[in-house]
Amino acid sequence: MSAGLDEARTRLLGARSIFVLTGSGISSESGLPTFRGVGGFWRTLRVEELASPEGFAQDPQLVWTWYNERLASHAGAEPNAGHRALAALQARHGDFTLATQNVDSLHLRAGSRDVLELHGNLREARCDLCGARRLLGAEGFPLAEIEHECGGRFRPDIVWFGESLPYDVWERAAEAASRADVVLVVGTSGLVNPAAQLVTHYPSGSAFVIEVNPEATPISRRADAALRGTAASLLPELAETPA
Repeated sequence: MSAGLDEARTRLLGARSIFVLTGSGISSESGLPTFRGVGGFWRTLRVEELASPEGFAQDPQLVWTWYNERLASHAGAEPNAGHRALAALQARHGDFTLATQNVDSLHLRAGSRDVLELHGNLREARCDLCGARRLLGAEGFPLAEIEHECGGRFRPDIVWFGESLPYDVWERAAEAASRADVVLVVGTSGLVNPAAQLVTHYPSGSAFVIEVNPEATPISRRADAALRGTAASLLPELAETPA
């Protein structure tokens, strides 16, 4: 572990271009359950029933009830040491791109800039017909106001199963991953595509890939340094600079 950590820190310190991909593991240390781990009666439902256009069309109130619960949990969470370490890394590097699969805005609250939110966010709702937008507060979206005057419905500004990632966000992420000489992947299972391809397919063969995760994942085979531990414990060490 120590040799891998030291080499990873050295690579980050000397990197010309850094690309970071984060998943729900980094936010679980802020008290947020992973996407498939939301508790209560939601465990009896398939995620695809709640996070899909088909699920929303069938029962928009159920879907919004779930997202309102998630929004309330986000409001009660604070960025952890892992989020803050990535913000510190960005402040020291001129070419640094952070892409996340998370929708909780914790990277932004930790001070990271220009975060590429691959799967959208829970800061806004948008009409599925006219595109009108509404800001979301900690209290969530009023279920009585889902129907919009244009005839559409307000939905979370989230990329659901079966939908494409935002084109401009994806293009920026793919380009950043392709030019990076160091790729840091944190707290993601590596099972969700196309996001995982930013680590497995887009970086050049010479890119040094660092994985931070308590467990091995499909990305581990691509990693040059697979660091086993939590983001909150390991990222501050990676972000350290020599005295």
